[in-house]
Amino acid sequence: MQYRNLGRTGLKVSPLTLGTMNFGELTDAKESFRIMDAALDGGINHFDTADVYGGPQSPDMDKGYGISEEIIGQWLAQTGKRDRIVLATKVYQPMETGPNDRGLSAFHIRRACEASLKRLGTDHIDLYQMHHVDRNTPWEEIWQAMEQLVREGKISYVGSSNFAAWNVVSAQCAAQARHFLGLVSEQSLYNLTQRTIELEMIPALRAYGIGLIPWSPIGQGLLAGALGKYKEGRRSGDRMDEKLEQLRPQVEAYETLCDEIGAAPAQVALAWLLHNPVVTAAIVGPRKIEHLQQNLEAIDLELSADTLARLDEIWPGPGGEAPMAYAW
Repeated sequence: MQYRNLGRTGLKVSPLTLGTMNFGELTDAKESFRIMDAALDGGINHFDTADVYGGPQSPDMDKGYGISEEIIGQWLAQTGKRDRIVLATKVYQPMETGPNDRGLSAFHIRRACEASLKRLGTDHIDLYQMHHVDRNTPWEEIWQAMEQLVREGKISYVGSSNFAAWNVVSAQCAAQARHFLGLVSEQSLYNLTQRTIELEMIPALRAYGIGLIPWSPIGQGLLAGALGKYKEGRRSGDRMDEKLEQLRPQVEAYETLCDEIGAAPAQVALAWLLHNPVVTAAIVGPRKIEHLQQNLEAIDLELSADTLARLDEIWPGPGGEAPMAYAW
């Protein structure tokens, strides 16, 4: 396993991140334990979760959020392997129905962090990520809250998720003014079918030394051999069938290319992401241990220049970086 620096930090993480959104909802605790055991045995040392994972992700529905963190906490207690993983979770989403039970106010950040620590059964979070940007809370307040958590030893690094490029820039300018490290990573939607962040986000992350951690690397299943087997999972159903029909010519060309190079479609999708130097790690969210084992094989897959060019033809990006992509 060739570990990578998380952005500009000295922290080393595996090129694949174990995403645990399915834990507690589509994957029970027993299978989740098996997946975490196999991930660690396979060299994956970066586990990612969120306070809302494990259920409907809404406090207005039957309570299920927080289950993913609890399952990880149970596994850590059972195995004693806390110091072998880089543990990441998130804050922002509503956890209760009160007006201050969501967002990035200092009030909510403190309470949410304490609750995550309790569910995870640990005294510190290695990477604490803002799940979305909160445009109603000033960066001075957010960074003050994060700095306090760092001083108390409850978190080590701060990341973001689902930000726009200008949010990243604003956050870093505010952090630098406070002589604070600021963001070290950003989780964004990025895969062969969704390449919008190549316009502005990737250049911004490169400029600030922030590691990119793409989520949905296999395009909700479209890049995982969808023509033959996409009948189950979190996003299966009529909407996915409709999307597959819209993109059928591209999916057919993609799967043909994968057959030609002798690699599974999901592995090619992951390998394509990992060839980008801005990408620190791609999040994989296996529902079953078999999915994880296939994902691990993508780490050693080398894509030739010809294959990369053909992938660009099948799944064209936005034309490069802004403003050159559209200004001239």
